[in-house]
Amino acid sequence: MEIPQGVTVRVEGYMVIAKGPQGEVQKRFSKEAAVSVSGNTVEVSCKSKALKGTTESVVTSMMHGVAKGYLKNFKLIYAHFPISIEVKGSDITIKNFLGEKEPRRTILIGSTKVQVKGQNVTVSGPDKEAVGQTVANMRGAMRIKDKDGRVFQDGIYELEAEG
Repeated sequence: MEIPQGVTVRVEGYMVIAKGPQGEVQKRFSKEAAVSVSGNTVEVSCKSKALKGTTESVVTSMMHGVAKGYLKNFKLIYAHFPISIEVKGSDITIKNFLGEKEPRRTILIGSTKVQVKGQNVTVSGPDKEAVGQTVANMRGAMRIKDKDGRVFQDGIYELEAEG
């Protein structure tokens, strides 16, 4: 795999570290998958074809993330009670969901950033897994229990994803 311009990749033991304009991503890989950097290429060698493909895919995602980043756009949809989201540090607070008095809480993963402008929510970051897990945490916090999901459709819905 070729390393994109502006991105540096280094291997320290079983840890692969990619740095670029969007930030830094670190991943620990199995001792069965050997990752090496030579010049402007990254090579993965492994006995298992499946593990090799998975490792190559994760390293490619790391390089893409630090070069261009990952971005997901969402919209907060509600029928009667306006939902508001606040982000303080690594804590996400969802207020007034279904008119509930007690706010629902979740957390940011890694170096992911969440921006809220009215009903529009943008989740971005260099780590694909961290962005995806942050979104999953937000969706899980807004899961509707003890009500008919066909009637109560309030929540967060994806508009588009980039990266």
